[in-house]
Amino acid sequence: MIRIQQVNSKHLQKLFFTFPITLYKESPYYVPFLLSDEKSTFNPKKNSAFEHFEVKAYLAFYGKEVVGRVAALFNKKSKSKTLRFSRFDVINDFSVTQKLFEEIIKWAKELQVEEIIGPLGFSNLDQMGLLVEGFDQMGTFITIYNYPYYKYHLEKLGFIKDKDWVEFKIITPKELDTRLERICDIAQKKGNYFLLKPKTKKEVLPYAYSMFEIYNTSFADFYQFTPLSEKQIKATIKQFFSVIRLDYLFIVVDNNKKAVGFGIMVPSLSEALRKNRGRLVPFGFIPILKALKNPTVLDMYLVAVDPNYLASGVTPLIMKEAIKRAIANGIEYAETGPELEDNKNIQAMWKSFETTQHKRRRAYKLTLS
Repeated sequence: MIRIQQVNSKHLQKLFFTFPITLYKESPYYVPFLLSDEKSTFNPKKNSAFEHFEVKAYLAFYGKEVVGRVAALFNKKSKSKTLRFSRFDVINDFSVTQKLFEEIIKWAKELQVEEIIGPLGFSNLDQMGLLVEGFDQMGTFITIYNYPYYKYHLEKLGFIKDKDWVEFKIITPKELDTRLERICDIAQKKGNYFLLKPKTKKEVLPYAYSMFEIYNTSFADFYQFTPLSEKQIKATIKQFFSVIRLDYLFIVVDNNKKAVGFGIMVPSLSEALRKNRGRLVPFGFIPILKALKNPTVLDMYLVAVDPNYLASGVTPLIMKEAIKRAIANGIEYAETGPELEDNKNIQAMWKSFETTQHKRRRAYKLTLS
């Protein structure tokens, strides 16, 4: 008999966070999230998103064995009457999924919301999008991996596609396209901006907060966008300062040294996280340090440009510098983060490269009667 229990103790929290590691122990493609990050994300004392989110998390049991999990996130300040589901993982048994979502639907009706959508997290920098293509591709530390049957479980419940994201593998060219360099040089002179070249992370700090203000502005009209609060920005800066390499951090500033765009690329941590199973202690930090030192694969985490500079060549400048450094450092390829399938502007950037669209992920919705 399936038993559903709301997560309301430290013991149940531990089971909630570690269940995926057990579920995917035989998968060669699953990459665990850092357990410390997940615990902080669901800790109201550490995640300021709880100032406007209510959260309920559930576990499914067969006897004493955990067989599924899901969380529900309700944004009290959002004008849209929706309830998000997140951290959905389950064995291949539809009845378990059904029981878990009965709890989600029950709460949704109590809240009088009109739709349940997901998987989505607390923000657009959190876990989002169910994998629907690319099950034979290695995951990344910023994206969800799931088994193919998840899709069929949700659709059997009545969920339908709401929005898709696509991801690309971009092969590093042997040399920089001279046309790109020429275009960037001309645009840069007209736009009166330049690429910052910090030598230490300390030199980046004065720009860090404004970078994520740009992120809030430039992504404001994107699907289900939730802007980062001041506290969330500070937490995000702290998180990424632990893994960024200055080689792959690109900040563009105007003549007044005000940030107008940035790009963050991170050495792939996939193999390192598989080795340490998402744990930093006691020795889990060692594979991560090795991965950061001599990477051959990059994860393209985020590019954001002030809307006033979108047509000024800032994005091509960031990409030009990224290519130059990737060539110099022996990077074999880069993986983009999830890009909305109808975001033709960003996808046009990859047309001059050797690319493969190797993953697709989906946000589902269930309309409540």
